[in-house]
Amino acid sequence: MRAAVLGATGYTGLVLLRLLAEHPQVDDIIPVSSSQPGEAVDSVDPGLSPAIAAKLRSTGGKFVAVEEAGRIATGSGIDVVFSALPHVKSAEVCAPFLGKSVVVDLSADFRFADPAVFETVYGHAHPRPELLKQAVYGLAEWHTERIRKMDIIANTGCYPTATLLPLLPLARAGLVDGLVVANAISGVSGAGKKERLDLLYCERTENAGAYNPGRSHRHAPEIEGELKAARPSLSLLFTPHLAPLKRGMCVTTVVRLAKDPPAEGSGSIGEVLRAAYGGRPFIRLTGSRVPQTRDVWGSNRCDIGWQREGDHLMLFSAIDNLVKGASGQAVQNMNLRFGLDEAAGLPRHGQV
Repeated sequence: MRAAVLGATGYTGLVLLRLLAEHPQVDDIIPVSSSQPGEAVDSVDPGLSPAIAAKLRSTGGKFVAVEEAGRIATGSGIDVVFSALPHVKSAEVCAPFLGKSVVVDLSADFRFADPAVFETVYGHAHPRPELLKQAVYGLAEWHTERIRKMDIIANTGCYPTATLLPLLPLARAGLVDGLVVANAISGVSGAGKKERLDLLYCERTENAGAYNPGRSHRHAPEIEGELKAARPSLSLLFTPHLAPLKRGMCVTTVVRLAKDPPAEGSGSIGEVLRAAYGGRPFIRLTGSRVPQTRDVWGSNRCDIGWQREGDHLMLFSAIDNLVKGASGQAVQNMNLRFGLDEAAGLPRHGQV
């Protein structure tokens, strides 16, 4: 398989290169960068093993401009294009590849079916609204069958992935109802590579706090939309926090129980989650043990724990925001779309 990575010099793009370098079915990688075309890939990321050179043969081990990637797609072909580009720009740059390649878009450009919702959330008219009906929301464990068939996959972001995976099976089973209160903590890499004052080391170290609380964060409508599709009576208050971590994400969610489930057996919280995720390689159910970011660091896993408090349920989840929350889920979606082993090329174990 031949894969192109647009925006290959950002955190997401660099993690994609590392994952694809280890993927057994990917034998040719096209690294694309508008800011550093012609630069050697290993000079931009010395952490890459020289072994990746064998998979960079089409570009001579260098980043290329998007126009060159387009010529390759038109000529000898590109099977899959990963777009790690900013919102709005991504849909425009991906357009020449549509109809020739499967596109896995890691921006928000194809995550909303309604272009009016996108404009409200992102303050910009959607650049390609006619394409939205051709896209599937790429939450890999939830929309698996549609992902297998679609050529535009809107890869789910980190906050929605970590928040939705524990909730959706319970919502579909009618176990939870009413207001969902989700509080999330993210590492600084979730903001990408930006030269911004509040992301400097001296600003972030020994410092943590909430931002865009309630319904003001741009991921809140995305999360609430998926929740309402599973159970219309649910609503959301979502508050993200930035912590002095490079990577990692954990979410604590509190929601009212719609009925009194048994502690064990059929209809219990654990059984509903096991029925939804049994056999899926990247979901670990921890029960009463609360997962932590260090458990999943470097892996494509989402760990999920839970605890009942009277008529409320507390859900706990942890992911690596750069892997399961971005690049890893993108590769997982590629695997599903091309009929490969879902876990191919993806780390299951956290790093010590």
